[in-house]
Amino acid sequence: MSTMRKMLDAVLWYARELTGETEYDRYCERRRRHHPHAPVPTRREYQRMRTAQRECEAPGRCC
Repeated sequence: MSTMRKMLDAVLWYARELTGETEYDRYCERRRRHHPHAPVPTRREYQRMRTAQRECEAPGRCC
């Protein structure tokens, strides 16, 4: 593997981690491991679920 390809892979990995792109992938892996017969939500369903969860857990806002 060339040095340039390794650098590109590292940058892409970092960007995916930084933006939270890999969060869904890790969730799917855990879901399949712990609940093998349960359906795995789509990425869109997962994002909606996480947004709702974050809104419920958010501390009170002053504004």
